[in-house]
Amino acid sequence: MIAGRHIVLGVTGGVAAYKAAYLARRLVEGGADVRVVLTSSATEFVGGATFAAITGTRPTTDLFDDEDVSPHTTLARWADVIVIAPATASSIARVAHGQSSDALVATVMASKGPVVVAPAMHSEMWEHPATVANIATLRSYGYQIVEPGTGDLAGGDVGVGRLADPDHIVAVVDDVLGTGDLEGLRILISAGGTREPIDPVRYIGNRSSGKMGNALAIEAAERGASVVLVTTVSAPSHPSIEVVEVETAEEMAGEVWERASGCDVAILAAAVADFRPTVRHDGKITRGDGTPVVDLEPTPDILAGLRDRASVPIIVGFAAEAGTLERAKEKAQVKDVQMLVANDVTRPGSGFGSDTNEVTLIHRDGSTTELPLMDKRHVAAAILSEVLAIRDGS
Repeated sequence: MIAGRHIVLGVTGGVAAYKAAYLARRLVEGGADVRVVLTSSATEFVGGATFAAITGTRPTTDLFDDEDVSPHTTLARWADVIVIAPATASSIARVAHGQSSDALVATVMASKGPVVVAPAMHSEMWEHPATVANIATLRSYGYQIVEPGTGDLAGGDVGVGRLADPDHIVAVVDDVLGTGDLEGLRILISAGGTREPIDPVRYIGNRSSGKMGNALAIEAAERGASVVLVTTVSAPSHPSIEVVEVETAEEMAGEVWERASGCDVAILAAAVADFRPTVRHDGKITRGDGTPVVDLEPTPDILAGLRDRASVPIIVGFAAEAGTLERAKEKAQVKDVQMLVANDVTRPGSGFGSDTNEVTLIHRDGSTTELPLMDKRHVAAAILSEVLAIRDGS
């Protein structure tokens, strides 16, 4: 299932590199988000502008000439699968022996996910003992090898070594990805900012857009999970997402507590108001009534109530802070969650309503993992991969 999946396509320097453009197009048409890594020799056969036009993203060609200070680790963390097509004899040797001096091999080595290798070369090179041994090494790593076909080769030769048909490679990638690594899991997600009414017109709330919660919901659904999304904002449409609309903290608490039963994971990404007015006026407060005094009272603690009412194996909390994450680290201990996702909303690109986020994952043992600034879908992918690691005990 490639729809919605993150695929890194590595293109190496063989004449079959031109077919990689069609492969990229087929992956994009299948609904995948594709990022391309070109080796320096690949650029002798096909230009980066071609892949940029197909995928909507400029290819990575160098470890040091990129806006990202660590492009290989970013791509490796982002990818659901890495596909090398065409894979030359030289690139296969470098991957087999961990020669990570170029962006592609470095990305492969930094990844813990599946790798699909589609070789293309002359028959003599394919049958050479070195290539045979290197292919055996890649198989021992668990990499999927898409055997080359027999047909016309460069220079007018005919024989084995022709790049497999791109549509066949797509089918292999689809099979490798399977139904998704979250298949069979039921995940509860809260999203958006609650609104606590003062009168029929005014409310106490915050600037949360719900984009992070929505990104988590669609990412989880695309990876095979059954999702219950309790939200105050417009939700993504997906057959595996059940949307529950709420407005106030009390409404959200009730729905979360009720629907958590039977869930494997609860991710509380909503920005819930900590306080609400003690009195909700039935009519609109006007200037003629004088300056109102709004008394406040605490809203329900959804996370604490969830722990008390339901046995959810993994609970992930969120904390939006301003200026420092020290309070978030304390909160992670007090709330006793498996993981807390914290961000500083004062940082550029990490505030409410942005399409990107820069978060720190605070683990139960007090250790932290800082993620770079990424779009929220990629942040969601990283969070869910960490949830799987927690579930698997790794």
